[in-house]
Amino acid sequence: MVGLLDTIKTMLERDKTVRLVANDPALTAELLLLFRMILADGEVRNEELMMFKSICRTAFGLNPEVMSEVYKYLEDFGYEMTAEQTVQIFSELPEERRRDLLDRMIQIAESDDVLDTRELQLLGKTADMLGFDLKGGSA
Repeated sequence: MVGLLDTIKTMLERDKTVRLVANDPALTAELLLLFRMILADGEVRNEELMMFKSICRTAFGLNPEVMSEVYKYLEDFGYEMTAEQTVQIFSELPEERRRDLLDRMIQIAESDDVLDTRELQLLGKTADMLGFDLKGGSA
């Protein structure tokens, strides 16, 4: 009986998490960008994945253990979202949230102690899109 209750609780939490992400386009775009940071060097490293899960939990209040449906949603949504739509979403975010997003991407990139040139390129493009100059350090 306890196993059944745990299963139901997990299903409800998973559905709640998917709804939370699906109803917040900015959160969806942030999660997509963070996941793209993991993929930027062409290899999913455990350290990067663990950092992503930690960020999901601490920054967004999402339980990474019930995010399998969120990953499926992000995959589908990622194919539908254009670069222009992404820029529009991020341009409407407060500066602090944009800065936090860039900081989280850097955390993921640095988590495996290897900064690949493709990761640096993604960070540079994202910084530009978010209105930051990585070289000058200003917004």
